[in-house]
Parts: sequence; structure tokens; C-alpha cells
Amino acid sequence: MARMLRTGPQGSSAGIDSALRLQLDRAEAQIATLRFQLRQAQPLATLGTAAAMLAHEFNNLMTPVVAYARFAVDADDEALRVKALEMTLKQTVIITAMCDRIIGLAVQKPPEHESVSLADVLDEAVASLGRDLAKDGITLKRKVDDSIRVWADARHLQQVFFNLLLNARRAMEDRRGLICVEAQPASNGHIRIEFRDTGCGIPQAELERIFDPFVTSKDGGASGGGVTGLGLTICRELIREHGGTISASSVPGQGTAFVIELPATQP
Repeated sequence: MARMLRTGPQGSSAGIDSALRLQLDRAEAQIATLRFQLRQAQPLATLGTAAAMLAHEFNNLMTPVVAYARFAVDADDEALRVKALEMTLKQTVIITAMCDRIIGLAVQKPPEHESVSLADVLDEAVASLGRDLAKDGITLKRKVDDSIRVWADARHLQQVFFNLLLNARRAMEDRRGLICVEAQPASNGHIRIEFRDTGCGIPQAELERIFDPFVTSKDGGASGGGVTGLGLTICRELIREHGGTISASSVPGQGTAFVIELPATQP
């Protein structure tokens, strides 16, 4: 009986430990599933944001398409008819390319890391905005040499750049400003990429949590991430998967800067 009294509590304790471990394993599995679902949902959220921005631009692009097509139908002069059709084709090519870029942001594919041109990725990210930044009084200043290449998945890197540019634009709503993108070699064999804007900035208390899930700037500015506040969280995960880092600094009322470092060549 004495032996049973001594071993009983130990057996009970082991059972409790086993049950706790099982619950922790289940919780970790659920967290992993949620993280995966968030990663799957982010491109779709990006697509929705981009589509909303493009609605007005599509109207602007379609207006001359309709006008040129109508002119081609009514024109008696064959040369003018051909010219009108050429202009119609040119506009539709622009629209198709724009659609392809936006859809590409939401395509779910396994990552394919390779040597990619940083300038080309930036060009695609800017084009994916769908609207010329100059129309909103924003000047884009680029300091990215065509020779700079990084080891990355071009589509994922484009998604990161798109989010940073989109957040910078939001931070400068109703005010003229500047976005500067600069890239240069770092001392550790990486490439340092900086996105700076002259927007509303982010208070220090919010800046400390800027990469946390579901955190969005009160003024809807540079911490961005859309309604759900997931944009920068996903950006950080994507950059980490590339073996890189991302950090942010900001001065309220003056602007925000994001610094990314990525491997310049294959690890």
C-alpha cells in the first residue's frame, strides 16, 4: 500500500505532463495552420487593394479605347481608320499588361530563388500600382543601378516592394511628397535597399510593433497593411525566407524609412 501511495502521485503527474504536451502540440499545429492561411490570404488582400486602386485608372484607359474604336468605325479615310485602330490596340495592350501584373501578385507558386535584377523587380512593383505616382503629387526618385542583382524569388520580392510603395503612397495622401528608393552593396556581401518617404510618419509607440500581425497605423499611413494590418508582417516573413532582414525608422510628420538587406548572390 505504501508503495502505491508513493508511485500514485508520480503517475498522475506524468499523465498531466503528457496531456499538457499533447495540448501544446495541438496548439502549435493550429498556429502553423493559421500562419499558412495568413500567407495564402495576403496575396488575395493585395489583389483586392490593387483592384480598388485600378478601378478609376481602368476607366481612364478605357475612355480613349472606346473613342478610337468609334472613330475607326465612322472614319471614311482608311489611313485614319488604321491609325485609330493602332491607338486602340496600344491602349488595350497597356490594360492587359496591367491586369497580368495585378493577377501575378496573387498567384500561389512555390518560391523559385534565382539571380534577379533589382531594377526590374522595382519596375514591376511600380507598374503594379496602376496609377502614376505623379498624378498624386508624389515624385519617385530611384537610385538603383541596373547591374545590381540579388538572390531572390522575383514574385515575392515584387510583393514586398509593392506593399512598401503602397504604404508610402498612403502616408502622403492629400500632401505632395517624395519616395526615394536606393540600393547599394553592403559590407557583408548583401545588398542594402532603402525605401524613404516624406509622409506623415509613425509614432514611436506604433513603430515598435509595426511588424506585428493586425497592427495598423492610426492614421492609415506607412505602417499600412490594408484593413487587416498583415502587409508588413508578411513582408518580414518573405524577407527572412530570403536570408535577409528588414527594419524601419520614422519621424512623425517627416517621413518613414524601411531598410532591407538581401544576399547579393546565391548562398
